[in-house]
Parts: sequence; structure tokens; C-alpha cells
Amino acid sequence: MAVHVTEFDAHAGAIEGLVIATPKQVTDERGTIRELFRRSAFESAGISLAAFQQINVTESRRGAARGMHAESMTKLVTVAAGEVYAAFVDLRSASPTFATVESVTLVPGVQVLVPPGVANGFQSLSEVAQYVYCFDHEWSPGMPGRSVTPLDGELGIAWPLSIDPDDPAQISRKDRDAATLADLREAGA
Repeated sequence: MAVHVTEFDAHAGAIEGLVIATPKQVTDERGTIRELFRRSAFESAGISLAAFQQINVTESRRGAARGMHAESMTKLVTVAAGEVYAAFVDLRSASPTFATVESVTLVPGVQVLVPPGVANGFQSLSEVAQYVYCFDHEWSPGMPGRSVTPLDGELGIAWPLSIDPDDPAQISRKDRDAATLADLREAGA
């Protein structure tokens, strides 16, 4: 097998400020070396980022859903292992793409740059998925942000696996009971 190089690529998503990226990857007989993050690659695509202050890895079992959380920070999300169905919704009331939803299947080598105020959530499609979050601010309880329930029918997210709202192995009570888009509109979102 010859060495195969996939160069960095980034393109805009349907939500203002959302970027879907493919990092540089080099594959040979032994496997693949994949860049998790290279600042100069993003900068060459015209994307300026602050330094990451925190990086988390969430391990989730097949069918588990997490989100939709929109903190006041930029996030770069991807998977280190497995596959997830990721969904994003713009919760910025002044944004021209407010309430727009975009879904992306994340596997190793696919990343999404999520701007502040855009919620992200996901459902694990593999037996175990390791979802990676890079934050430009440290997460802290009570930090500014919003969330909506991933089960809100108005979002129209077609989760690939059914979610039992009463099964804590599939969705947390906090995520299940989060606001709906209608709640945010009523509250003056």
C-alpha cells in the first residue's frame, strides 16, 4: 500500500460560523496518523481561533444521546474512536440562522468548529464512541449559555436510533427536561 495523504479542508456549514473540517491525515499499511488540531491549518483557511483552555473526552455507549448545549465558548468537536450522529442548532437570537439545525456524522477525521451560542449534541452509533470537545474557555457550572432538549420535535432531528425519554442510559434527565425552541422564543430568546 502506498502512503495516502488527505490534506486539511474546511467548509462552512448551514449555520452561520459553523465549520466542518477534515484534518490532515496520512495513511499507510500500519494505519493512520491524523492531526487533531493544527492552528496554522485553520488560519490558512481564514479561521482565527483562541488557544484551547480545556479538552474533554466523553465516552458514550450505543444509543446514548447528549446535548443540546450552547455555552458562550467556541468548541472544536470530533471523535477519537467510534461514530456519532452529531446535531447542531443555532440558539443565538440575533443570528440570521437562528433555529437552523445541521447534522453531521462524525467519525475519526471529521471535525466541526462550533461558534459560541450554537448548541451541539450527539448520539453514539457505535458500541462505544469517544467524543472529543476542545474549548477556548474552561467549562464551569452556571456559565452563560442555553440548552434545548434534543427531543424537541420542532428541531426535526432524525436521531438514527430511537431514544426512550425515561431511560437514563439513553438520555439524562437534564437534557430530556431542557427547554424547547418554543420556550426560548416565549422567554424572548
